[in-house]
Amino acid sequence: MSLSVWYDGDCPLCRREIAIMRRLDRRGRIDFVDATGPATCPVDRAELLARFHAMEDGRLLSGAAAFAAMWRAIPVLRPIGLLARNRLMLNLLERAYLRFLLVRARLQRWFGKH
Repeated sequence: MSLSVWYDGDCPLCRREIAIMRRLDRRGRIDFVDATGPATCPVDRAELLARFHAMEDGRLLSGAAAFAAMWRAIPVLRPIGLLARNRLMLNLLERAYLRFLLVRARLQRWFGKH
């Protein structure tokens, strides 16, 4: 399985979360890519920064589906990622993610932009 995850390197909240995921990814299965850097983007950079994206085995995913792919690559989180293969569960996770996006800017300020 190959997995690339793009994240907003300018977002303190995102950097913290990715730092946790890097520590949990002990097998090094995930290629974490800072979308604010010079890396190649599979979609428009603004779109990439607006939502979480991952590419799992050549398929571009966003939102909850991208998180689920990342979780499946990390053994301790794999059960949650597998649960998200259920359409109902993925829909619930996507709704929660959309609600998170509504407060993301406030959370970023709270975590302090650098």
